[in-house]
Amino acid sequence: MPHPEPSPLPRFAILGSGRGSNAVALMAEFRRGALPAELAVVVANVKGAAILEHASRAGYATALIESAGRSRLAHEELCLMCLREHHVEHLLLAGYMRILSPEFIAGWPGVILNIHPALLPDFRGRDAVAQQWQAGVRVAGATVHFVDAGVDTGPPLLCGSIAVRGDEGEAGLAERIRSEVEHVIYPRAVRLLLERLARGGPLHGQDRSSP
Repeated sequence: MPHPEPSPLPRFAILGSGRGSNAVALMAEFRRGALPAELAVVVANVKGAAILEHASRAGYATALIESAGRSRLAHEELCLMCLREHHVEHLLLAGYMRILSPEFIAGWPGVILNIHPALLPDFRGRDAVAQQWQAGVRVAGATVHFVDAGVDTGPPLLCGSIAVRGDEGEAGLAERIRSEVEHVIYPRAVRLLLERLARGGPLHGQDRSSP
């Protein structure tokens, strides 16, 4: 069955690998019309990833493109085919546990955003929450940033912070960052991106938020 013709609104895809809590927050904003854009498809690279169930239940197109057993090049080629079929222009990474190749990023015509559970440029890479907890930071948070060829090195778009109580523990801090910051700022960041795209202004430049 051919896919419907794209609308004049910007078209996004969400890419994820796991439970998709940030994807759920984003889908809710798309669904209620708070974002002047369309969510064209939700893609996962892990079989059984809950993000696909959430998306299907919300009425969005889904695609499982497993990365296991495939080279990065082969996997990314399949992803590109899917994204083109759905006329996707911009990508939102939400718990996507794959590092996109420099070739993919350089060749992607639109914007790629990611969310990271730390106030970048501090605590890049994996285990960012554990790093913050072990460092005893008094303020923690998350950053939505543009994706470049580095790991969490792209220009930030929006960040948010919370005061660390000190009694949360590592798991509790991770949950607070996720629910109090990430789920709030990711939809705000997409809205900010859309405003900048609409007026043709510079996309980069950091705005700060304290949810």
